[in-house]
Amino acid sequence: MTPVPRISTRGYYDLSNGNTLKNNSYYTYPKNDFKKLINSKEFTVMIHGLRNDNAGAVAKVNLAKNRLRKLGYIYPVIGFSYDSNTTGAHLIKHAKHALAVGQRIAKKNGRNLGKFIEDFKITSPKTKIRLMGHSLGSQVILSTLEYLAKKKQTVGIVESVYFFGASITEDVPSSKKYGKILQTVVNTKIVNHYAPKDEVLYWANKEKYVKGPLGLNGAIGKPVSKYRQKLVKPKNHRFVSYSVVLNSFP
Repeated sequence: MTPVPRISTRGYYDLSNGNTLKNNSYYTYPKNDFKKLINSKEFTVMIHGLRNDNAGAVAKVNLAKNRLRKLGYIYPVIGFSYDSNTTGAHLIKHAKHALAVGQRIAKKNGRNLGKFIEDFKITSPKTKIRLMGHSLGSQVILSTLEYLAKKKQTVGIVESVYFFGASITEDVPSSKKYGKILQTVVNTKIVNHYAPKDEVLYWANKEKYVKGPLGLNGAIGKPVSKYRQKLVKPKNHRFVSYSVVLNSFP
């Protein structure tokens, strides 16, 4: 089987508390696949959610790739694989702690993915980079945009962003701080696929683990002009269910 090309920070963060173990930026695998991306027209990066080990990350890329192919998208789809299989995430009694650690790691990964985008754009300035994030992957994307917003020459550096079952909060697209970041760093659009019947987000909201997830009822307030949202009806919170209801890309 051909390996799925991915940017990885596996082993960089402690799965039990989120502490940083390695200060490396990221590594890419297989190297040759990334060389081929240089000077290409565009590619999409798929960022998974909580409770995904390396195999889970690879599976999400394949799901995204297969769906996008069906929608006529012919460009490469690669993965961003990070330490999201936090200790105890599958056990209800540890869920809150596991999610908090996952969020901490996701936020820290903004620097890692941001650095990759920065580095890649130096070698290949014309290549468009699109980001897709499921669940906690939305936090990685938000933190990536936040990292890039602080850098020079990063206006419109990310072509577009797609959220599925996003666990970031519903005020992000209209907030003074994050709204401006989304509007500046993303070139064309931010598309949020939200699902009021998503059982995991409903539970997280009810238990106050995530207060008002963006993926549940969409944005509140007046979102920035590049933001748009689509009401979808996936069978459940899993990315496989969201990929099925995705009907257009990019």
